[in-house]
Amino acid sequence: MNSPPPPEHVAIIMDGNSRWARERFLPRVMGHKAGIESIRRVAEAADRRGIRILTVFAFSTENWSRPRDEVDALMSLFSESIRREVDELAHRGIELRFSGRLSELSNALQEQIRHANERTRIGARSVLNIAINYGGRGEIIDAIRELAREGADLTAIDERAVSEHLYTRGLPDPDLVIRTAGEMRLSNFLLWQAAYSEFYSTATLWPDFGENELDDALASYQRRVRRFGARPEEVSNRGR
Repeated sequence: MNSPPPPEHVAIIMDGNSRWARERFLPRVMGHKAGIESIRRVAEAADRRGIRILTVFAFSTENWSRPRDEVDALMSLFSESIRREVDELAHRGIELRFSGRLSELSNALQEQIRHANERTRIGARSVLNIAINYGGRGEIIDAIRELAREGADLTAIDERAVSEHLYTRGLPDPDLVIRTAGEMRLSNFLLWQAAYSEFYSTATLWPDFGENELDDALASYQRRVRRFGARPEEVSNRGR
């Protein structure tokens, strides 16, 4: 019997960087640095397993409240990682995409993000989507505001109209949402898109998450029957 196909779109809430550093008596920034290295490792593993889209929650709109030196270090790490990885991603055919309120980032980082996307999107066969300065509630508000600016009749908008104005426009909804470090909540991540996503939580801290942990999550996903709110007799093979 053929094994079920992998999910097309996997989203990950990367949790546990600070705890990982604390357990090793290291500065918090070292946990974030290790976490960014995990993105590369997991993105490559996902690509090898036929996952077409990987979305990772890198920085939330709430994260600005963290200590200034930690935020500055994170932004420097993002910039350094983009610069280091963009050519390799382009070579591998992976589009580097970004979702969030990008206009609130520094001008230099915005320009780097724009260049990275342009450099990688032509001829790409898969997507690594980085959610940065992202909040799910804010995303829905921004979508409605954009519709209003376009002159849409807000009393007549439907789900498709909202979806086409989200930060993730053009991408399918995630089939599977993974959260590390044992937490069991979405934390304002992809609230609209994850309405029918399968959820998987692991106690593994994000810097320790690798191929084996990804395979465990995929195995759990492939054992499930996705009902999409339907009665059992109405279940199709959607998402299997």
